[in-house]
Amino acid sequence: MSHSFHLPQLKNTDSGQFFLIAGPCAIEGEQMAFDIAGQVNEICQRLQIPYIFKGSYRKANRSRRDSFTGIGDEKALDILHRVGKHFDIPVTTDIHTDPEAAMAAQYVDVLQIPAFLCRQTSLLVAAAQTGRVVNIKKGQFVSPEAMRFAMEKVQEEGNSNVMLTERGTTFGYQDLIIDYRGLPTMQSFGASVVLDCTHSLQQPNQSSGVTGGRPALIETVARAGIATGVDGLFIETHPKPAEAKSDGANMLPLDRLEAMLEKLVRIREAIR
Repeated sequence: MSHSFHLPQLKNTDSGQFFLIAGPCAIEGEQMAFDIAGQVNEICQRLQIPYIFKGSYRKANRSRRDSFTGIGDEKALDILHRVGKHFDIPVTTDIHTDPEAAMAAQYVDVLQIPAFLCRQTSLLVAAAQTGRVVNIKKGQFVSPEAMRFAMEKVQEEGNSNVMLTERGTTFGYQDLIIDYRGLPTMQSFGASVVLDCTHSLQQPNQSSGVTGGRPALIETVARAGIATGVDGLFIETHPKPAEAKSDGANMLPLDRLEAMLEKLVRIREAIR
């Protein structure tokens, strides 16, 4: 399986399977991060799925001022780093400002550019200059065709380690919709393309100030993505989504992940 990025710690890359970026929305503490990473890594090893652990060290884009933002930058980044070392897997987190790129790059292997910031040239350049893999999430307001220019901003800094993530397009005020035609379009640029199965099911702009979601459809979205030939999946998961401090409304319960991945592996094998 060929990727448009190079990650030495990524295992099972010759299995022919999709790769998985998965973990909690936010790092809430050390124990939960290690528990989630350990369980998902075990499943992925058995199914021969290349696995990247994800966790946000800080949540900068919040609906309300009183929303949870994190446990402290260095504390959360250190947990991410130790998860990667302990399980010998690559880890990723999102960044929001130019100085964060160099800071986070000391702890993680992949820098994620949030969808709202995918056109932010200075942020893309700062991420590219770290030499880390850069995962650019497609803005809810951006066409698949336009993501070529975001990718080129990274490549023009001499960094060819880029992936692009589809996470739904704004549909009215409180919904998102996935245009699966965009996956092969972005793949045609030479990028590895990821489908974000959880954020694409968000229901933003709720009157409560808390983003909603439709997690019952995560498997539906994932199946369609694998059938379309996407390179990777992005799934936020938590042992108890209802108790999660961020994005609980659209995370997959951790105990449902294994059965879903087993089905997706079979779909991948069927279309290969």
